[in-house]
Formats: sequence, C-alpha cells, structure tokens
Amino acid sequence: MQPKVIEAWHAIVKSRDVKALSSLLHADSIFWSPILHTPQRGRNMVMLYLGGAMQVIGNDHFRYVREIVGDRDACLEFESEIDGIVINGVDLIRWDDSGQIVDFKVLLRPLKGMTKVQEHMAALLSSAGKQK
Repeated sequence: MQPKVIEAWHAIVKSRDVKALSSLLHADSIFWSPILHTPQRGRNMVMLYLGGAMQVIGNDHFRYVREIVGDRDACLEFESEIDGIVINGVDLIRWDDSGQIVDFKVLLRPLKGMTKVQEHMAALLSSAGKQK
C-alpha cells in the first residue's frame, strides 16, 4: 500500500493539475533540478518547476517504471520521450509527518535527454515570464 502522499502525487501527475500541488507541498519545500546549480526554495518556486516539468517531461510518453517507497521518502523511476530522445529519470521525494513534500530532487539521463529537457523548460519558463 502506497503512502497517501505518493498516491496524491500520482493523481496530480496523471491529471497534470498543478494547482493541486499547493496542498501537497510544504511551504518551505525545496526542489533540486538536474539543470540548475542552486536548489529552488519555497512552495511557489517548487510549483513553478514541477508544473513546468509536468508539461515538458509529463507528456503522453511519460510513465513510472519502478518505485521504491519508504516511510517518509520514495524513489520513483520514470521514462519519457521528447523530440525522439528517450529520457530516463528518477524523482526522489521526501515528506514530513503531515504528509507534505519537503524535498523533491529530479535526476535525468542521458545527457542528450537532459539537454532536451533544458531547452524545453527554458522556452516554457521564458514564455511564462513574458505572460506576467
């Protein structure tokens, strides 16, 4: 049986409902990007990057292929494809006693796939910044 936080995460990924992330993320949550040098801190920044990743990586090719789940953390391996490049990655998720995510780290391979994700995320975040 999966912890409720992981069930909720899977429901959000399936629906791509970024707004539902708000209640799942701790106010002081941290996002560790495979691309960025520094961690992104706070619910709003984590929502921005996870929401972008849901659009870029969480396409019709996305699927989780393996899960290792503990009492307060999980390792979720996924596969996706962007522009014909297969991407393999891992979501490392840690949550607190209240079931809110406090730490979210994404690891990607191969380098060609990570570069594709970087290109698409940069374009997405750039266009989001222009719409504000």
